Amino acid sequence: MTVTTPGPAGARKRTPRSVMSGTGLYLALGVATVLFLVPFYLIVRNALSTDADITGESWRFFPTDLQWGNVKELFDDPSVPFAKALWNSTVVAVLHTLGTLLVCSLAGYGLARIPYAHANKVLYAVLFTLMVPAAVTFVPSYVLVSSLGWVSSLRGLIIPGLFSGFTAFLFRQYFLGFPKELEEAARVDGLGYWGAYWRIVVPNSLNFFAAISVITFISGWNAFLWPLVIGQDQSSWTVQVALSSYMTAQTINIHLIFMATAVSILPLVLVFVFLQRWLVQGVAQTGIKG
Repeated sequence: MTVTTPGPAGARKRTPRSVMSGTGLYLALGVATVLFLVPFYLIVRNALSTDADITGESWRFFPTDLQWGNVKELFDDPSVPFAKALWNSTVVAVLHTLGTLLVCSLAGYGLARIPYAHANKVLYAVLFTLMVPAAVTFVPSYVLVSSLGWVSSLRGLIIPGLFSGFTAFLFRQYFLGFPKELEEAARVDGLGYWGAYWRIVVPNSLNFFAAISVITFISGWNAFLWPLVIGQDQSSWTVQVALSSYMTAQTINIHLIFMATAVSILPLVLVFVFLQRWLVQGVAQTGIKG
């Protein structure tokens, strides 16, 4: 008589079909990962090469002589203040993120929690801004910034973009799903809407705030057209404007373009690596409810 030893609870027998399905899934993920990493490899490879290595007919995985001097050349170039551009982009992206979180979270909380007669009309007005192309408001925004004397200044780069209708809408949808019991308990303790927002809602919504901050920081760092128009002086250039200066009608400094690109994406990679857990959790919590 044969005695069969039962397997672990919940274990499933692996059939040839399930094995092939799992193998195909991992293969597809592997191919997708390689395709995703190819652009980053090309950036790093070309950043440490000479122009001749980049444009030559023969191709090597990495050049024999890595040009680490390209880093020094990038920051020593007198025609492009890249270090200053990095600092400007950092200041703009950080302040833009903090300002957007404050303004849009307050707007979203007001739309979700404060009852008043015209709440729906205000919400529709916010949503209407999403349907207006940015090109339509570009010229009026520039005229306003110019009249205030904010051209070639950090104020002109940051303040006009602090409010985002889409971000305010996301905050509203999130706050609609926030437990009202916590806020009601706060009101029993004598807190109003402002106190409940700062002491109850914000501390219990850090995951969502972190997710929005990552998206907003990346958007502020990668902005190009508005900084290009407002940053007319080199002292107010951001990274994206500095990158464009390596490509002119007369010359293209290929190796410096790639080196500047590699340096400029490093802060974004670090932000994503450290905040990716909160990004996934925050996106999962948006829960479009209404």
